[in-house]
Amino acid sequence: MTKKEEAAMKRALKLEAEKARVEQMCEYEKEYGVYSYICGIDEAGRGPLAGPVVAGAVILPKDCRILYINDSKKLSAKKREKLFDIIKEELIEIRDKFGDERKTKIVAAEGEIDIEDLIKEEQTVITLTHFGYIKRLPIDTYRSQRRGGKGITGMTTREDDFVKQIFTASTHDTILFFTNKGKLYKLRGYEVPEAGRTAKGTAIVNLLSLDPGEKVSAVIPIQNFAEGKYLLMATKHGLIKKTALSEYNSARKTGLQGITLKQDDELIEVRLTDGQDNVVLVTKKGLCITFDEKDVRPMGRVSQGVIGIRLNDDDEVIGMESVISEEKATLLAITENGFGKRTELDEYRVQNRGGRGVITYKITPKTGKIVGVKLATSDEDVMLITDKGTIIRLNVDEVSVLGRATQGVTLMRTNDGGKVVSIETIEPEEE
Repeated sequence: MTKKEEAAMKRALKLEAEKARVEQMCEYEKEYGVYSYICGIDEAGRGPLAGPVVAGAVILPKDCRILYINDSKKLSAKKREKLFDIIKEELIEIRDKFGDERKTKIVAAEGEIDIEDLIKEEQTVITLTHFGYIKRLPIDTYRSQRRGGKGITGMTTREDDFVKQIFTASTHDTILFFTNKGKLYKLRGYEVPEAGRTAKGTAIVNLLSLDPGEKVSAVIPIQNFAEGKYLLMATKHGLIKKTALSEYNSARKTGLQGITLKQDDELIEVRLTDGQDNVVLVTKKGLCITFDEKDVRPMGRVSQGVIGIRLNDDDEVIGMESVISEEKATLLAITENGFGKRTELDEYRVQNRGGRGVITYKITPKTGKIVGVKLATSDEDVMLITDKGTIIRLNVDEVSVLGRATQGVTLMRTNDGGKVVSIETIEPEEE
């Protein structure tokens, strides 16, 4: 064959190949021209082969079988069903041919360390201010004093700020923060920053995702979300609600809705119970009602609750306690002017839920309104906090036991014009 004939044959073969390529492009253009990327496999099962769309057609070998495309929704229902059938068939074939039992196990890495293992478990005092500053410090920071003392400075606060709440918790406890808007937030005890006795603390908004105008109004430390436990909630307008603790075992950074509140109402107290206790509600004007917790049926997490006590004008609930049957405790009540007393629980008869209650404190201009109530035993201590940031720690046994309709005795002198705003009972110091 001459060189001229050889060149002519090459040109003919090249022309035939180009013709085949154009035919291939035209064939795919009809069905797949709307796509930007297509994958497939060839007759021998090699692949996946992939190619971009050029001039409305995908560049793939002509004998390539389409396996999937980038947007199967653009196929007709019939073709899409056929496509999925092919994929399913081939995956089953691979499973049957190569499938076998797992030869490895998925286990926790050896030597894995939980951060809690590095943190000592101990009881601490946690304080929260009106403007939302929180801190943690050892429980032995405050020494016990005699009744009528002036106390010590508990923390340095900004102007017009004051400590409004104090509670005890273990560093390994889960702390439930309930806000006045009825939402629930959670922290572990060690997640609250530790600070010195006179330190201001950390802004709570740096630890919890609070909404504007939202403030923490009740705190409960728990070890776990055990079955058979309930959260008993009371609102400022006298409503009460009981919900299983397990319903709150979910994490939500923006807060979990704990109760639905009516307009202008606020959540003021939450207690952990077993559903068998008596409930005590106390108002700032010295009224108190006691009823069986069984009168409050368990409700859902976002329910509103039922009437606990019917309030007079300008009165509101300031405290709630749950009383265990045959409990050896007294009801400790403290007023804003530093007066207080203990009253035997036997003096409070159990009533039906929804009544107006009985007198529990003789309110006078000298005593001021009630700011807090606690169930306390004689071997506990009580802390009183003023809006000036002063804290005093007393032994409960030093507080006189008096009848319901009395005005109590002086527990803390408020000569600096401060008002008691919060109280908390804690375990006594070790000798």
